[in-house]
Amino acid sequence: MLSGLVIVDKPQGWTSHDVVGRMRRLAGTRKVGHAGTLDPMATGVLVVGINKATRLLTYIVGTSKTYTATIRLGQSTVTDDAEGEVTATAGTEGVSDQAIHDGVAALTGDILQVPSSVSAIKVNGERAYARVRSGEDVKLAARPVTIHRFEVHGIRRDAGAGVLDLDVTVECSSGTYIRALARDLGNALGVGGHLTALRRTQVGPYSLDQARTLDQLAEELNVLEMSQAARALMPNRELSAEETTEISFGRRIAAGAEPGSPSAATPDHPAAAFAPDGSLVALLADAGSYAKPVLVFAPGNGAPAAAAAGEA
Repeated sequence: MLSGLVIVDKPQGWTSHDVVGRMRRLAGTRKVGHAGTLDPMATGVLVVGINKATRLLTYIVGTSKTYTATIRLGQSTVTDDAEGEVTATAGTEGVSDQAIHDGVAALTGDILQVPSSVSAIKVNGERAYARVRSGEDVKLAARPVTIHRFEVHGIRRDAGAGVLDLDVTVECSSGTYIRALARDLGNALGVGGHLTALRRTQVGPYSLDQARTLDQLAEELNVLEMSQAARALMPNRELSAEETTEISFGRRIAAGAEPGSPSAATPDHPAAAFAPDGSLVALLADAGSYAKPVLVFAPGNGAPAAAAAGEA
């Protein structure tokens, strides 16, 4: 059975759900999922898991992302991007390059960010964007995110239109909204702002270099095999033949790192364990002097083993 990751270059205008539907048809299976939504306006890296590889997606969702984007200063929109109605305008003639760089610096590092009100975040069981579209004034709580890198590559002024466009690169933690960054930068400069273009170039270790368009995938389904995907994503542990057998049956083995050390694997950040032949056997978490399987991929194990039965 085909299992692995597909790195899709999502086209503009498609939802992430649309891409999953297309991949189900191309892969001939219903068991397909993705590791992090991209807005319809956005393009770029969407990591899709097929069959057993869907188990890896939860560990990809929380990885850092990198984007290239264009921010327009001088206009605010209801959606914080170009798909929404313009709600306010302001001249940008008085916004200096230095003020822009200072504003960007203030939004770099650990910050509290209020997500866009038209995000997919659920409010009392309903998506925020659905509430906004029904006319409700939605206020979302601020949440901590980390902006590892926020670089301005170009500043383009349109005196006739009174707007100013910034070409930027943003590397950020999971959960960051780039359109919220555009909004907050514009508000800090007193002129408003929104996002006009967004392209995701990297998700964790997976980049645009590996990505294929849907048309390319229709011609040749390029699948990153599970062992390759896990080697790139997680710390690696090479098992002996005996350890491979033990883990294949859901039993614990000696820990891969000293208890409490920074390199110790955890259930949230496990290590990928490989058999002597290089195949992916399991994801392991260290627990004291032992390592226990979080998920088992060995042949014959149709369902993941959450932990070794009867062992603490």
